Amino acid sequence: MNRIAIATLTSEAFAPFGEVGGPLADGGHAQGDVALDLSRGMPRFYIMRLAQRGLVFDVMARHDRVTQCLGAVDGEPWLMAVVPADFVQPGLAAIQAFCIAPGCFIKLRLGTRQASPYFTEPVSDFYNLEMVDTNIADYTVWRPIAPLEFAT
Repeated sequence: MNRIAIATLTSEAFAPFGEVGGPLADGGHAQGDVALDLSRGMPRFYIMRLAQRGLVFDVMARHDRVTQCLGAVDGEPWLMAVVPADFVQPGLAAIQAFCIAPGCFIKLRLGTRQASPYFTEPVSDFYNLEMVDTNIADYTVWRPIAPLEFAT
């Protein structure tokens, strides 16, 4: 099994995959603001409850119509792996992993491949902004040759 090193999450490091959002004052605009593209369908915003995911993944999803946003509701850190949208057949070297700290969220660029969210708690809740039909009409997957593990 291959292990993926976890990089420090910064706006610059995450730029090839999307944007990092964070707390802002009401009505404020600054770093932490993210631009959404919700023009390709009906948006859906919900709290996604997931059972323990562990630290191993064997599939990466891709959405070409939505700028999906994910963040932890419970304030716990979580992990994700991403590949830039322009990689048709990604290899191990193209995969980057990040730890998403409490108090911030991510917005994925159109077409970014992602495996997330991963965590070790028994259950965790995440807010998720996507389209109502994202997992039906805008969902393709890539499977690496062997499972991958986040190197914690």
